[in-house]
Amino acid sequence: MRLADLRPTKVVAVHLNYRSRAEERGRIPAEPSYFLKPPSSVTLGDGQVARPEGCEYLNSEAEIAIVIGTRVRRASLEEAAAAIGWVTAANDFGVYDLRWADRGSNVLSKGQDGFTPLGPRLVPAAELDLGALTLRARVNGEVVQEARTDSLLFGFDRLVADLSRFMTLEPGDVILTGTPANSRPVVPGDVVEVELEGVGTLRSEIVAGPPLAEGLGAMPKVTPAARAAATGANAPRPVTLSEEAAAALRAVSTATLTVQLRRRGIRNTFLAGLRPARPDLRLLGYAHTLRYVALREDVAAADTAPLNAQKATIEALSPEDVLVIEPRGEPGAGTIGDILAMRALRRGAAGIVTDGGVRDSPSFADLDLPTYYQAPHAAVLGLLHYPLESNVPVTCAGVLVMPGDVIVGDAEGVVVVPAALAEEVARDALEQERREAWALERVTAGESIRGVYPIAPERMSEYESWSEKHR
Repeated sequence: MRLADLRPTKVVAVHLNYRSRAEERGRIPAEPSYFLKPPSSVTLGDGQVARPEGCEYLNSEAEIAIVIGTRVRRASLEEAAAAIGWVTAANDFGVYDLRWADRGSNVLSKGQDGFTPLGPRLVPAAELDLGALTLRARVNGEVVQEARTDSLLFGFDRLVADLSRFMTLEPGDVILTGTPANSRPVVPGDVVEVELEGVGTLRSEIVAGPPLAEGLGAMPKVTPAARAAATGANAPRPVTLSEEAAAALRAVSTATLTVQLRRRGIRNTFLAGLRPARPDLRLLGYAHTLRYVALREDVAAADTAPLNAQKATIEALSPEDVLVIEPRGEPGAGTIGDILAMRALRRGAAGIVTDGGVRDSPSFADLDLPTYYQAPHAAVLGLLHYPLESNVPVTCAGVLVMPGDVIVGDAEGVVVVPAALAEEVARDALEQERREAWALERVTAGESIRGVYPIAPERMSEYESWSEKHR
């Protein structure tokens, strides 16, 4: 079959199938679940995808589409595998602004004309290793999604067999097999490319579409839940610290942590140039990021959401979150003030870190919320900044911060501990400080640093005896 001849009677899409996407959403399904897209949503080959006027969150979701080759009903796994005729790339577009009205059906958010581009060609399934295909998505040339089919929760044969228990799958029917993590919104002017190994690249240009007619049904509405789902703001933390590790990180200095990270080859971790509003407070929590871009008045004016990205992020904070803000290192306007800081505190946030300015800075001295910033500034956010997105990688004070990274702060400053290393860094940092405390005690008593800092092998037993008494 040629792509131009494809006429599916139905398009079935899987909700969660790549492990990375399931982990991002915070749940691993035991069984596959599905929704239907109308055949009228299908377009063949490269083309344009229109974001309706009034919609803010049009998300691109790179997928692999399998096309049924032979009629199948109540198939075994072997029969299901044999029924897969062709494979192609797909993009499962959807507007999150209408999810509030779908109640799980995805009809309004994902069923619009043109929201299921397929292509660039159909490749016979027998010519591909379906268990080892690489799927990749680019937005404006930058890779945003990537995964191999060996990370699927449910194989293609499993999907076909399962669906065939309930419906007859006809030749030409399309099954969208799920998207990896990091689906994010795209805007008019963006070019999205879905590359599938052995198949080619499907190219979609995002354009501005007409508004939806009012007075006939649901209209676009940005809810906090929709914004969080579209941007990944509710993605679960990659780690949760053990009680022992948390206690260690509250006890050790940021200087010690930088040493431990440097020993592991990670050098740029200290957020230089930031001052603590309360040097007496320690900071420990998990990064929940917020990115600002330079203000452009027409873009800011077009944001009609009930809560802009800054306020929506504040409302999405969970206990122990540290709000890490990237305002481009620009201190010439405030990035947060005392009202939103108080709201963050009431949400259970562990602290705030920004390499920009803070408004109402005297008030922060009275807040039990560790806050680090570059400089005070009385001007409002809208002088220079526009809040764009949350829980994405950001650069704060020259350091890359990933959502879920462990953030530690003391009177000296703030250090970022990669989540995957946090437990071992905490353990080794505590041991390092014990050794340094023993060395300081010996030097204070008048001893030379020789054999003390670092500890010589012949004095290790002496240190270990001291350490046991001081645990």
